[in-house]
Amino acid sequence: IEKGGFPHFMLKEIFEQPETIKNAMRGRLIPATGDVRLGGLDMTEEQLRDVKRILLIGCGTSWHAGLIGEYMIEEKTRIPVEVEYASEFRYRNPVIEEGTVVFAISQSGETVDTLAALREAEKRGARCMGICNVVGSTIARESHAGVYIHAGPEIGVASTKAFTSQITVLALLALVFGRLRTISSSEGQKIIQALMRVPDQVAEILTMHEEIRKIAEEYYHHNNFLYLGRGANYPVALEGALKLKEISYLHAEGYPAAEMKHGPIALIDENMPVVFICPHDNAYQKIVGNICEVKARKGKIIAITNEGNSEVVEMADHVIYIPRTLDFLYPILAVIPLQLLAYHIAVLRGCNVDQP
Repeated sequence: IEKGGFPHFMLKEIFEQPETIKNAMRGRLIPATGDVRLGGLDMTEEQLRDVKRILLIGCGTSWHAGLIGEYMIEEKTRIPVEVEYASEFRYRNPVIEEGTVVFAISQSGETVDTLAALREAEKRGARCMGICNVVGSTIARESHAGVYIHAGPEIGVASTKAFTSQITVLALLALVFGRLRTISSSEGQKIIQALMRVPDQVAEILTMHEEIRKIAEEYYHHNNFLYLGRGANYPVALEGALKLKEISYLHAEGYPAAEMKHGPIALIDENMPVVFICPHDNAYQKIVGNICEVKARKGKIIAITNEGNSEVVEMADHVIYIPRTLDFLYPILAVIPLQLLAYHIAVLRGCNVDQP
């Protein structure tokens, strides 16, 4: 385990993501039929069809991955999905009905709250699965079955590559359940083709590393940041804010963009950088309205959008471009610039990035 020429493990792990995302999919995609094979689930087609509710539990970054998974799975399968903080789940009286499957999401497979929540769910009769990175970890051993994300060792305390691998695995899960319910073979093929393009698209975003560092130079002295997104990109806003808080000790908040006017708008002025995650998805026109509101209050706007988007370019102070993909896969691409932005701001502020 070495830094491989990078100044920090965190930067090395950010740059490993084209490979780690590929590893999360390796040997699991069947492009010819639009299917996914996840042998670790250890469930028959009949058992998969009998699932009536999915519960995703995790802490911190893993919880954010679960929120994205909720959008993915509900959209593609129509199965109700709930996402729970593991630390809250274990201390209340959760409802576990027949047909409930619980997925415990944890990079290390040792997160104490997540493990305790998994044991609580097992006690109540749920079928429990792990989504882990570390082979042979406690969650991997104690769950009935599960899926490894194959991201390799993550040394930096702030999770980066594990997050994108978790989302990738959740997308595969959505396809597994969806193909038995609502997704046709041709739609499955289309999703798989889009997934196969993601590693190269991530590599393309990483070439903007220097450009993002220059944006960080302009904003590292600010003390407050607001991150806004809609739909599946709202959890990306939460994750972007968490990364910044975690390694640079700045105050940052992630919000659903539409909720900005229910309070946070009062804080927006020329000293408040606002990061918008606004790719050309089905919520794009709505988020443009939110950008106008921030612009009217002289907020500094950093926008993450698609190439050729002249509308946002006119309003934003800085634009970071990401390639086009399917709406529900945008979170994997959109989080990469946020990881780099947090990293560079922390370095400029003289923080210990790997061990905050």
